[in-house]
Amino acid sequence: MTHVSKAQIKFVRSLQLKKYRDEHGLFVAEGDKCIDELRKGFELVNLYREGENATRTEIEQMSGLRAPQGSIAVFKKQSAVSIQCSDLVLALDGIQDPGNLGTIIRTCDWFGVKEIICSPDTADCYNSKVVQATMGALARVNVTYIDLVPFLQTEKAKGTNIFGTLLDGKNMYEMLSPFDFAQSGLSTIIIMGNEGNGISDAVRPYITHPLRIPSYPPDAETSESLNVAIATAIVLAEFRKAKI
Repeated sequence: MTHVSKAQIKFVRSLQLKKYRDEHGLFVAEGDKCIDELRKGFELVNLYREGENATRTEIEQMSGLRAPQGSIAVFKKQSAVSIQCSDLVLALDGIQDPGNLGTIIRTCDWFGVKEIICSPDTADCYNSKVVQATMGALARVNVTYIDLVPFLQTEKAKGTNIFGTLLDGKNMYEMLSPFDFAQSGLSTIIIMGNEGNGISDAVRPYITHPLRIPSYPPDAETSESLNVAIATAIVLAEFRKAKI
């Protein structure tokens, strides 16, 4: 196995920036477990391992982590694929934190949600922090970036169920318990909004079923809102319980 060169170290390090990931169509993953999972869905371009073709210092120079795990891989990004709006689809409106996005992708993988649709201002799913937080789930979940408004406009016209989490929405447990998904529409979309501002004003008109996760007990003083990744996990669990 050829030893890593200085030019390769510089190139791998450059992929921490989105403009270079986009330019070359590549991204970086670290750690054997994450790398092994990603190899199931992405083409491996280069693999560097401490003690094999790179020293500890060279791994640290290429790594985007505070504590490098000893292995770094460069993968080819997936080509754009058509969106399949069947079963359950998650739409993300302006999710900014890479850790949140990575956790959401991993949660979708757990609950069998294969399609995530992101607004252009959502964090890049190939950001190294996102990739690490997914723990390889990115290989099984399709993430697409599009303008949400025309997409949701088309889906609403089809009769698609479009749920959105809002502070003034209806109690999620009361709404979903009697809801007949089999008879109500072709598919179901759940929209989760920005960490600080929630779902944008441009997207809100396309929500057909506004919902909220009620706090407990209802009249107790509590935090203003839930972390979006945690909220997504709660919502997806409830939707799967409702057999959607």
